[in-house]
This record gives sequence, structure tokens and C-alpha cells, in this order.
Amino acid sequence: MKIEQIYTGCLAQGAYYIESNGEVAIIDPLREVQPYIDRATKSGATIKYVFETHFHADFVSGHLTLSKTTGAPIIYGPNANPDFEATIARDQQEFPLGDVTIIALHTPGHTMESTTYLLRDTNGKDHAIFSGDTLFLGDVGRPDLAQKAAHLTQEDLAGMLFDSLRQKIMPLADEVIVYPAHGAGSACGKNMMKETVDTLGNQKKMNYALRADMTKDEFIKEVTEGLLPPPMYFPLNVKMNKEGYEDIDQVLARGGQRLSPDAFEAAANETGAVVLDVRHQNEFVKGHIPRSIFIGLDGGFAPWVGTLIGDVSQPILLVAPEGREEEAVTRLSRVGFDQTLGILKGGFQAWKTAGKDYDSISSVPASQLAEAYAQSAVSVFDVRKPAEFQSEHVEGATNAPLDFLNDHLATFPQNKPFYIHCAGGYRSVIAASILKSRGIHNLIDVAGGFKAIAQTELPKSNYVCPSTL
Repeated sequence: MKIEQIYTGCLAQGAYYIESNGEVAIIDPLREVQPYIDRATKSGATIKYVFETHFHADFVSGHLTLSKTTGAPIIYGPNANPDFEATIARDQQEFPLGDVTIIALHTPGHTMESTTYLLRDTNGKDHAIFSGDTLFLGDVGRPDLAQKAAHLTQEDLAGMLFDSLRQKIMPLADEVIVYPAHGAGSACGKNMMKETVDTLGNQKKMNYALRADMTKDEFIKEVTEGLLPPPMYFPLNVKMNKEGYEDIDQVLARGGQRLSPDAFEAAANETGAVVLDVRHQNEFVKGHIPRSIFIGLDGGFAPWVGTLIGDVSQPILLVAPEGREEEAVTRLSRVGFDQTLGILKGGFQAWKTAGKDYDSISSVPASQLAEAYAQSAVSVFDVRKPAEFQSEHVEGATNAPLDFLNDHLATFPQNKPFYIHCAGGYRSVIAASILKSRGIHNLIDVAGGFKAIAQTELPKSNYVCPSTL
């Protein structure tokens, strides 16, 4: 038996490849499925099943393409009602795979169809669970994302999740391995550990939601407390996963077209496409196409695109680093942004060489902010998350989280310079690009973010450990 976790850091997502005696099961595959097929081919094995733990909200699964390519059936748990052919498993239904068995455990709560898959080894012993968004390491799935009936509340779903955990998962042996669908950084939970594999026994000790003496009311309160609104693209990804989507090869062919600067500019004007610049932030601040939005490939690229652009039907034109063009289109498609119309041929340098207008961002070291702060009152805007801001921040700074930047537009000064920073410099440049696209140009980015600020004499609030917030 072979189990391989295929972890994608940008999405904080784990897909799984399980092989036994020439047969393979794939759980929660990514949109691009060729790597799974190649793994099976290399082993001389056949992909027998494509298991889905639920209708994902934060990424577009590869279930349809993988099933179409291999002939393997798509399997969901009870209550799933997809618009395509699939096997809807019964609770406790067994699926033989080579010398092992996979058992569907219906665990509603995150969504109504959420299902955990229990793997039993050749001796019939419980070996591992693939818990989807039901159980994370250090947390459980949020109960407010489901496409649910009007009469169900997030509190109702949290109550179901409590029952699922205690009736289906917690009775399992402590040595059972937990393979979750997500890790730290995912918006599908609140407090996930950085590890991506653990034992159930350790989770019973470490995970607040698995306390043995916890009442259902306590669980509901703790699980629903402090939930931030989900990103706008989440329900759109659920819709695609439930109803179907365009084949990724077509998406890549359309999005990979190279456009000359003139053709690129014409396409932007004719289609209303967002010009998305995915280079490193240090390159973007030096020069970029006016009103383009920066979201760099080397940060939390796909989730930020989903959060800030939101509408998966929005046409996009890309400015990408040489050699990473296909990567950009692929990663956009993972979160449902299939309407990439092309890529600037020759990159930003070709735009400059063509003599076209370009913009830049004023970016200064943290020491320069410290000098300005000491001389007179300055406006500082911190675009980190509220918990990061509460942990420690520049005295007098205003928190304007990037996730909800549009809600704070009226708070930015219109007629005098102001400073903007995040933790390390990535999010502040995203924010700066959005503000400039809205006509706000009097901003100054602090290079290196709060990490650099912490090394200066700027007055800061008393530090509070984030884990206590």
C-alpha cells in the first residue's frame, strides 16, 4: 500500500494518491490531473476511483477531467446532488482497492455532503482517515460555507459537525493517521497547524474542537466565534464543482496566447479585462502598466486573486515573468478564473520598449518612515489581518485589512502623502496597486513591511501573542 499526499502550498490544499496491488484511488484532485495519471502509469497501476470529500469552495477540483480521462467513477458522500454522473455513497459503504478497503463515513457539518474516507489495511485494521474539511489539524471546518437549505443556520451545521466528530471520528483508534484537505493558510478554517499529517490521538490532545469534556453548546460557540466573511469566489467555485467546468486544456490554450503590446492594450480596452501583473513586488513598484493590479506568483497568489477579483467570469490579461506564463494561467484556473485572454509577449520590458506609458510606486525603507514619524504627524495604514494588527502595530496606525480594502477607501487621505505596509512587503504592494487603480496615488509603500519596521525605533503597541487573541 502506498499513500502520497500531494500538497499545494499556494492553496494550502492536500490531494491524495492511494495505491494498492495495481489499483489507485485519488482523493480531492487538483484541476490539472496529468500528474496523477503519470504516477499511476509509472507504477503500472489503474486509477479505479475519484473520491470527493465535499463540494469544495476554495478551489476547482479535477474530478471531472480525471474521470473523463481514466473512466474512473466520481464518488461523493450522502446528500450530494451533482449535475453530472457520479456514485453517491451510502454511509459506511465499502470500496475495495487492491488489498485494502476505503469506507465512506458521512460526516456532515462543514457541508451537508461532507464525507470522511476511512482506509483499512490488508489486515482489516483502521489505518488512516482522509477527513476533507471535516477535521483539520488544530481546527475543524467552518460551518458557514455550505450551499444549505434556508431553514439551516451555521449553528445548526456546527451542531451536526459536533455529532459527526464524536460519533464517526473520535471513536477511532488514536494511532489512526489524519490526512486533512487543508493546512495553515486556508480560509476554510480559523486555527490550523502548520503540519499537514498527524495522528488522531495527538489531535484529541491538541485540537480545541476535540476536547472530551466539551458540550455541544460550547462547541457551537467556539467554532462559530470570530468567523470572517468568506472570500467572494467561494460560492462560485462550489457552483463549478457541482455543475461542471471547461476542460483545462482549453483554458490553457486560450490563456496562453502571446499578445504584442498593441494587441494587449487593444484587448484590455475592448474587453474590460483586468490587467493582472504577477511579477515580484520589487519589479512591480519600479514600473507597471497604469491601473494594473499586482498579485505576485511568489505569494498567496490564487487565494488573493479569488478574494480580491472575486468574479471568476472576469476577463484577465497577464503580465508574467518569462518562463512562468503557463504556471500563472494554471494557478488561476485552480480557483476557477478561466477567462484569461492572453499574456503580454515579451513582458513588461516589451511594453516599455514600445514607448507606452507606465506607472510606478514610491517605496521607501522603514528607516525613512521612522524619520518622517519622528519629525511630524504621518498617516500610517497597516493592511495586515486584524489579529496581526492587534498583536503589534505602529502607534497611531490605522488597520485597513487587504481582504476588505474597498471598505476603507474613504479613510485614506486625499491630499497628502500616507504610508502603507503589511508584514513583509507583498500585501502592501497589492493594496497600493488597487488604490492606484482607484485614483489614489499619494501613497508610499514601506519596503519590507512590519518585519523591517520592527527593527526601527518607531513606537509600537505592546506585543500580544497572536494565540491569545
